[in-house]
Amino acid sequence: MVRTPVDLSLYLVTDTRMCAPRGVAATVAEAVAGGVTAVQLRDPLAGTRELLDLGEQVLRVLAGTGVPLLINDRADVAHALGVGVHVGQDDLPAERARDLLGPDACIGLSVHEPRQLEAALALAPGTIDYLGVGPIFAQQTKPNAAPPVGLDALATITSRAVKGSLPCVAIGGIGVDNAAAVRAAGADGIAVVSAICAQPDPGAAARRLRAAMARRAATGPGDTADHEAQQEVR
Repeated sequence: MVRTPVDLSLYLVTDTRMCAPRGVAATVAEAVAGGVTAVQLRDPLAGTRELLDLGEQVLRVLAGTGVPLLINDRADVAHALGVGVHVGQDDLPAERARDLLGPDACIGLSVHEPRQLEAALALAPGTIDYLGVGPIFAQQTKPNAAPPVGLDALATITSRAVKGSLPCVAIGGIGVDNAAAVRAAGADGIAVVSAICAQPDPGAAARRLRAAMARRAATGPGDTADHEAQQEVR
């Protein structure tokens, strides 16, 4: 069976604290209007019912947009909501997540190093839909994150993943100043947290990220307009 491909180009990972006082659902709604193509709900401090309720709120604002929702780590909540899941190396194994969620769900898996990549590529075809690679650069959103892997490692991982037909989403310290470089290293998409959630206008932040990728891809580093956009986002 072939699942409908998910547009991973601008992938929002939510942070409940950063989204306050606007709220997660309102932040998602504005970000999607600005060009976000996929949303991952992440709140490691939320209880099961709280996360379920938050997921239902986000699903309501995503209705009719075609933008998919995935839940970070919690395959049980994803199953209850009928959506996809993104799992890390210490979470429920991807094979078990597939067994639980069925053949139609979108499932992502985080990788940080070659050993993890090879294990992911060894999974049965259809077990996972994409890889989350990172952190690429230093970041402050996730205190227990692995060390930054950098652009060279990202390029190595993406070139290997292409042979396994797995798209890669890069995450960690990505903003308008480096999004184009990340895409140039082979990432199919960029995942951001603070670059949207912590901004006063999430929709405008999403538009600037998309514009920065396109503009820098065309003009190269050092573009003055790009630097101005970077200053606005931060």
